[in-house]
Amino acid sequence: MSIEGSAPHLLTSDKESGKAVYGAENKKIGSIEHVMIDETSGKIAYAVLSFGGFLGIGNDHYPVPWKVLRYDSELGGYRSDISGNRLKGAPKHGTETVFDWNARYAELDDYYNDVVIRTG
Repeated sequence: MSIEGSAPHLLTSDKESGKAVYGAENKKIGSIEHVMIDETSGKIAYAVLSFGGFLGIGNDHYPVPWKVLRYDSELGGYRSDISGNRLKGAPKHGTETVFDWNARYAELDDYYNDVVIRTG
C-alpha cells in the first residue's frame, strides 16, 4: 500500500507502527500503521490506522487526524474517543494504488470535525 501519493509535503514514518489504539469503549480499534508528518511544520498530521483483517491480511487502513489520539503510557498505546463503529464509517484508503491526500483532506477533516478530545 502506498500512502504517500500526490501530497509531497507529507512524509511517512513507521516509528509508532504497531502501537495499539483503544477507542471510546476501551476496546482496541486498531493499530498504527504509519504516521504522516507535515514536512513544512514538522508536526504529525495524520495516523494511518490498520483495522480488521487476520494476521495483517485484509486489513483496512484509515487515516485519522493526529489530534484525535492521545498517548497512554500505562497502555503503551493510544486512546481516542472514536468508537470502532465510527472508525468503520470513516473515509479509508481504498483500492486505489496511491492514496490522494489532497483530495481527501476536506473529507477527513469534515468527518472528524465533531470528535471532542477530553484532556487528561
